[in-house]
Amino acid sequence: MVRRQRSATLLLGIEGLAVALVTLDGDGGRVVDVVTDERSAAACPECGVLSTSVKERTTTHPRDLPYGASSVRLVWHKTRWRCRERACPRGTFTESLATVPARSRLTSRLRAECGERVATDAACVQAAVDRYRVSWPIVHAAFVAHVDAELAAPVPAVRVLGIDETRRGKPVWARDEETGRWRIIADRWLTGIVDADGTAGLLAHVDGRTAHVVSDWLTDQPKAWRDNVTHVCIDLSASYAKAVADALPGAVLVADRFHLVRLGNDMVTAVRQRATREERGRRGRKRDPEWVSRRRLLTAHERLSPASFARMWNGLIDQGDLGIEVLHAYAVKENLRALLALAPTPGTSVPDRSAISHRLWRFLSLAAASDSPEVHRLAATVENWWPAIEAGLLTGYSNARSEGYNRLAKHQGRNAFGFRNTENQRRRIRWACTRQHRRATAGTNELPAQVR
Repeated sequence: MVRRQRSATLLLGIEGLAVALVTLDGDGGRVVDVVTDERSAAACPECGVLSTSVKERTTTHPRDLPYGASSVRLVWHKTRWRCRERACPRGTFTESLATVPARSRLTSRLRAECGERVATDAACVQAAVDRYRVSWPIVHAAFVAHVDAELAAPVPAVRVLGIDETRRGKPVWARDEETGRWRIIADRWLTGIVDADGTAGLLAHVDGRTAHVVSDWLTDQPKAWRDNVTHVCIDLSASYAKAVADALPGAVLVADRFHLVRLGNDMVTAVRQRATREERGRRGRKRDPEWVSRRRLLTAHERLSPASFARMWNGLIDQGDLGIEVLHAYAVKENLRALLALAPTPGTSVPDRSAISHRLWRFLSLAAASDSPEVHRLAATVENWWPAIEAGLLTGYSNARSEGYNRLAKHQGRNAFGFRNTENQRRRIRWACTRQHRRATAGTNELPAQVR
């Protein structure tokens, strides 16, 4: 009979296994001989009948968690049994435990630790492979098992949605044989749907950025969930606006203010470049005042020092019509920013409609006084999207969370050195973008019953 060391068994901590002997190998690692200490391990996995007929003794070497600086190698002395139940089709079987499943080369806790490390440390699979010295497929499968149950849970109820796209990989270019020009032949996109005003994080990633794919995902959600959505933040995308109108007719569309400011800056750059080409017959150069001031023109007025603003203004005024046209575009952009600045922030109140109307009138009047087609296009965009812009000014909602999750999505792509499998990419990105929701849910679940 094998003698069992109770203290060493408690230290090992694998349920169903008892430590018989601990020795050192030639490299200073520990070799732990263990035996089965669970009577149910002798039960046939097919019929469940306990066996008393031993066929042979065998040993296996399951991998386990490392202990300290030196390695630990398990040697499991196990028994192969005969099943004497006549109705059972199984002839023989080898002992197995929940902690060391049949035909598994890893203990359950090592497999779970691999998946948890990748999930909780936001590490790539290869990092866990190097740490625990197991194969890449095993670590990835452990991560999938760790996160899939939680990601498969029903989508939590949200009031404000954010929709934005992110590019999957890089576009593929090819030269057109007829024209000789380069064109994009493959450009893959993912659309992220996020909780824009809560902690639910990234709700889903769908392939493509068309109205059809977004509308399909929204329609697949329960009616009660869709009825709970009151606002949807987008980035002036006609496709997303159509998807919201089709799937969430009762929701209010909100235009993201960041993208409006970017349109204003793009307008100023377009005016500057066109005016330079028309006036000078060439592109801008370092000696041109409008080129020297190109970054100041894109900087908010309140962030420019008085000296820097005066240097920009005086330098452009001296250029005559060219400088006046560029400064006019700059003034239009700043009036647009002043209009968007009325949106409430935490600690501030909702703006008065009269203030909104006054600043909108100032912006449109200044745009109408300009001869630049770029300014007129910006004003037309603001007029077309005004209901969605006004909704953002009255509520303060924006698509900032979507932009933040796009950054996390790109970070996950860099960690993985790119994804070939779209499902793996969605899983990693969703897990990284729902950390706040998991923390909030865990905090709620830990409250005492009487507090809840």
